[in-house]
Amino acid sequence: MPTSHKTKIFVLDTNVILHDNSCIHKFQDNDLVIPITVLEELDKFKKGNESINFHAREFVRTIDELSQNKLFEEGVKYGKGRGRISVQIDEGFHRDLSFSFSAAKPDHQILNCCYIQAKTHANQKVVLISKDVNLRMKARSLGLYAEDYRNDQVPEITLGYKGYDILDNIDQTLIDALCELPCEVTAQNLAPKRTWIANQYLIVRNQSKSVLTRYQQATQKFERIEKITAYAVKPRNAEQTFALHALLDPSIPLVTICGKAGTGKTLLALAAALERRHDYRQIYIARPVVPLSNKDIGFLPGDIKAKLDPYMQPLFDNLGVIQNQFPQNDPQYQKIKEMIDEEKLKISPLSYIRGRSLSKVYFIIDEAQNLTPHEVKTIITRAGEGTKVVFTGDIYQIDHPYLDTQSNGMAYLIEKMRGQRLYAHINLEKGERSQLSELASNLL
Repeated sequence: MPTSHKTKIFVLDTNVILHDNSCIHKFQDNDLVIPITVLEELDKFKKGNESINFHAREFVRTIDELSQNKLFEEGVKYGKGRGRISVQIDEGFHRDLSFSFSAAKPDHQILNCCYIQAKTHANQKVVLISKDVNLRMKARSLGLYAEDYRNDQVPEITLGYKGYDILDNIDQTLIDALCELPCEVTAQNLAPKRTWIANQYLIVRNQSKSVLTRYQQATQKFERIEKITAYAVKPRNAEQTFALHALLDPSIPLVTICGKAGTGKTLLALAAALERRHDYRQIYIARPVVPLSNKDIGFLPGDIKAKLDPYMQPLFDNLGVIQNQFPQNDPQYQKIKEMIDEEKLKISPLSYIRGRSLSKVYFIIDEAQNLTPHEVKTIITRAGEGTKVVFTGDIYQIDHPYLDTQSNGMAYLIEKMRGQRLYAHINLEKGERSQLSELASNLL
């Protein structure tokens, strides 16, 4: 591989490719090295219907298209304005690593490849790219550069986006005008120096009165938001009122709701779906099984249903809360049971929806912070005519080993969709489960 003081050499770990199979196109004119161990690991992931299986297959196809004898020597160009990509054949375990690391572990073989590259190309910066924190630390212990794959990480400012704002000390005449129907208050009237985006919610108040509104991009006017009930579930604060409004609005087919445990994310989404059940062919509620490869559930006892039930139980718990708003002989109580029996309301692992048609479905994805950006895109692009897609989760509570607050699919979705006419986001901050739950969430 030719050397250059201007370009770097990036050594890719397997988990980067399983996270984003198009990663090789994100390194500009720098050179890429794929350890042969990575190809061996990808071979184990080629079969299956999970996202990681898709990434493995696509990447292997890409490498096959580039495959030439030179791919295993000095490398080949992988696009206009790009550097070279090469596959590094195992050259034997370097003695400097043998004192601390076992050669039998694939991670250590990747580490060995990076170390040899750094020794061979002393006049170039060699960087290991891995989503594995432990492997990055091991690399640094050897004096190597190591970084996370950050191409799809969102800026920190996105994490603070609530989907609503507060305007204080507003003139009483403007507040009164916001309460009128139809409302004729424009963005220019209310806050001429502010920039508003589609479906941004707003609390407008002064010392004596407040009103809840939403900015409508098409008319550049504000719409008053009333507190409404969905299937006997009442919003308990302004944030929940905004969330329920977005969940019930048929003109907003994509909604994200973030919040810590106990803020009512899943409960509100389920209540809204039941309230709007006549507008949809089916209500489908799903959540990812973590880890997404489903490796760990094999160690649980029982058949596949018994293995997955613990993951799905929180959804049934929320459904039970809604159902118990009514007496057992109430038609509303019985309706939920009927919908489950007739599969008009279905709860299942997210992996079970692959290949399904999502036309005229109210689709709720819980724990969406454990999805990758690619998985989120796959779900949304399956949405057919008349489908509403709702993602709920907490971007600060991630169980996926290779995702974090800035790289998970939910944060990525908020960053990319913010301001779009078909999208609304609300961040729920106040816990409503109980005083004890709120105290534990804040202090523990």
